[in-house]
Amino acid sequence: MTDVGSTATPAPPGARPAPRRVAILGSTGSIGTQALDVVRDRPGEYEVVALAAGGNAELLEAQRLEFDVPADRALLCADRPDLLAALASLAEVEVVLNGVVGFAGLPVTLAALEHGKRLGLANKESLIAAGPVVAKARAAGGGEIVPVDSEHSAIYQALRAGRMSEVRTILLTASGGPFRGRARAELEHVTIADALRHPTWSMGAKITIDSSTLMNKGLEVIEAHELFGVPIDTVDVVVHPQSVVHGMVEFCDGAVIAQLSMPDMKLPIGLALGAPARHPVPYGPIDWRTLGTLTFEPPDRDAFPCLELAYAAGRAGGSAPATLSAANEVAVEAFLAGSIPWVAIAEIVAAVLQAGTGNVDELGDVLEADRVARARAHTELQRRNAA
Repeated sequence: MTDVGSTATPAPPGARPAPRRVAILGSTGSIGTQALDVVRDRPGEYEVVALAAGGNAELLEAQRLEFDVPADRALLCADRPDLLAALASLAEVEVVLNGVVGFAGLPVTLAALEHGKRLGLANKESLIAAGPVVAKARAAGGGEIVPVDSEHSAIYQALRAGRMSEVRTILLTASGGPFRGRARAELEHVTIADALRHPTWSMGAKITIDSSTLMNKGLEVIEAHELFGVPIDTVDVVVHPQSVVHGMVEFCDGAVIAQLSMPDMKLPIGLALGAPARHPVPYGPIDWRTLGTLTFEPPDRDAFPCLELAYAAGRAGGSAPATLSAANEVAVEAFLAGSIPWVAIAEIVAAVLQAGTGNVDELGDVLEADRVARARAHTELQRRNAA
């Protein structure tokens, strides 16, 4: 990761540092609202200079008034990637928190990195779909990515214990979602409400469904591959139902460094806003006297085939990850609309991947791969509905 310092002028000795200026994009969603909680917890440390949301105009306006953000920098940006990119590019912004959902977050990622910003990345789809393009933007603009996903934040922290050349395995933990332990046949008739009933985390609908299929973990495998520059099969997944261990790094000498905390997204958000310094307000502290047992088990790849689909896309490279991500977005939307059963999500993604993928060198390649994958996914949906 590129180490980029704040662009603010250093404060004189003994003076209070100037507030770090942040743009919170996706401010009315789960990540955005928790990011604003972190800002509230440290009055005077951060200044919110831009907000954006895809919906919920009433909440966005309340946020704008509370944080005194100018009206032209608190925008509803649904279907307006140019506005998102413009906010991420503002000269006074030092940190961009990308909490935009889905592929729509790609313009934020590219704009922030191209303009040398610290990017707190909660939008995994943009990195997964456009890994080579994002890498070029990082190199060209000198931007820095600090991951917001709890698992990647855990790896980011654990890697402080050694050199990348010493890493043997990166281990991402998965809660197992609401259907852990169920066989494939038991999953054929699960409902939307069942899939949205996550056992440990409170998240948006799309990511919660992805957690139920283990696609979320598969996307995180690809994301770790891109973030940390390791081969895809260096990244492994272990199911950990308690969601206390968020990630582990095994080094070449057998040492394993893990990051533990009770589930609270404000911990990785706080680190992303302030890194390398840690946020002084404790989030998710553990009461070791009552914690109890921590358990680990392998994921059931037969019952949850989305995980293996993600590994296959990651190994294939090129436009395969973009195809995977786009097809999954379409399938999840269809499931949430009641158009397909839960088990069909993986089937649609597999069918789209089997139709073939190409290479990704420029942004246009990513956009085309995304367009083609969505069109194929909609065709597959129509075929199923007509059958």
